[in-house]
Amino acid sequence: MRDILLQIAQVLTVLVLAPLLQGIILQFEERVQRGQGPGIFQPYRDLWKLFHKQVAVPETASWLFWVTPIVAFTCVLTVPILIPVLTNYPLPLSDMGDILGGGLILTLASFMIILAGLDTSSAYSGIGSSRAVMVAILAEPTLILVFVGITLLAKAMLPFVVNHLLVADWAVYMSPAHLFLVAAFFILLLVETDRMPIHSSTHIEVYMIEEGRILEYSGPLLALLKWASAMKQFILYVIFCNVLILPWALSIQGTAEGALGAAIGLLIKFTLVACAVVFVETAQSRLRFYRYQEPLAASFLLAVLAIVGTQLS
Repeated sequence: MRDILLQIAQVLTVLVLAPLLQGIILQFEERVQRGQGPGIFQPYRDLWKLFHKQVAVPETASWLFWVTPIVAFTCVLTVPILIPVLTNYPLPLSDMGDILGGGLILTLASFMIILAGLDTSSAYSGIGSSRAVMVAILAEPTLILVFVGITLLAKAMLPFVVNHLLVADWAVYMSPAHLFLVAAFFILLLVETDRMPIHSSTHIEVYMIEEGRILEYSGPLLALLKWASAMKQFILYVIFCNVLILPWALSIQGTAEGALGAAIGLLIKFTLVACAVVFVETAQSRLRFYRYQEPLAASFLLAVLAIVGTQLS
């Protein structure tokens, strides 16, 4: 019974704290750029406002337009069952899939959003969807290579095994293969959370990618997509922190105190990673859109080096 409650707690942690992480990152960005910026709880207020607005549906939209937000939200909400959010041991439903299965579920959510952008027949939504596909052509193979590198490093695809290995063996943690995997996944983290050094998260049609795909959505449907995007970011941070770079401070015995401490530890870890993300995003000069492949190519090379490193060690 306790493990089932912990399973529910993991899902609720992602559901509730995901907008807070988004607010922290936006606040950091404004502070670095010497601005005031919104409060860290602004994403919650935005979601509340969207849920109380009416839905406007394009005349050209089909049933896919309605189904996509629900499917995307459900897919993202499924992944916390499979990964170590609060505990360092598998919970009752954690054996339904491995780390690759979680990646495929997140990809399904993105695929549905791309289809919905094309379904509206809007020029801007079509541009956003096509650009998202261009980025995914390079990002998805790199993500698979990173997962292959993790598998070869830990001899398992389960994220809990990777977590235990890195905690128990400091030599593996400091090995070149692991460091290459961390660097490759960090670049993917920037790409998948729309933090590339291009203006891809704005409403300027020349640059927008993520905003372009959901430009035709409004009201509760837009709120679901925004919330799903925040949860996807939270999940990627969980994988990066609890599996790869900071695998400590998780509940070992599954007590309520341990779960609460793990949740607090998550916020501390995420704050550190968010500082690094904001620093990299702000310190880099903005790239032209056609140079988006440069950071992805670097990530692909690092993943290949990680795989080579696992075979040589």
